[in-house]
Amino acid sequence: MTRSRSAYSVPGRQGKFDTHIIVVWVDNETGVLARVVGLFSGRGYNIESLAVAEIDSKLNISRITIVTTGTPQVIEQIKLQLKKLVPVHKVADFRREDKNVIFKEMALFKVVGNNFKKEKALKACKKYNPVILDKTKKSYVIQITALRREIMLLHQLKLNPYLLDQLTILGVCFPKHL
Repeated sequence: MTRSRSAYSVPGRQGKFDTHIIVVWVDNETGVLARVVGLFSGRGYNIESLAVAEIDSKLNISRITIVTTGTPQVIEQIKLQLKKLVPVHKVADFRREDKNVIFKEMALFKVVGNNFKKEKALKACKKYNPVILDKTKKSYVIQITALRREIMLLHQLKLNPYLLDQLTILGVCFPKHL
C-alpha cells in the first residue's frame, strides 16, 4: 500500500496522527453526501470509514459518521470546513480512544466448508453474538459487531482455518445517542 502524498497526511511539528470519528447531522437531500465527501477529497483528507443513515424522517435529517486520521490541526480544519456546508446542522468529533464512546464496527464473514467447519467457525464467533445472515449447504454468512482489532484477530487467528472465503467490514457502528 502506498503512502499518501497529501500535504495533510504528513505529521510534523504540528502534532501526531489521531483517529477521529466525526459525526455530521445534515438535511437528507440529494447531493449532500457528495458535498461532504468532496470536501475531504478536494483537500487530500482520507476517509477510513463512512456510514450514512436517516435518523429522523419527520425532520428529514441524516447522520453521516466518518472515521478519519490526522493531526489536531487537520481535524480542526475538517470540522470548520464541514460546519460551513449549507445543509449541515451539527458536527461532533470523538477520538477513537475516548472511553465514553461506543465504537464498534460491523463485519460479515463468509465461511465455506462442511457442516463441521461451519459450526466451528460459528463457535469461534460466539463471543461477538454472531448472527447467521445466509445459510446454504456449502456456506454461512456470519455477522458480528466488534472492535476493528477484534475483527482482525478473529479473521487471522480463528476463522482462516475454517475456509474463510470473504471478509467485509461495513464501517463504524455508532449506537451511542448523541
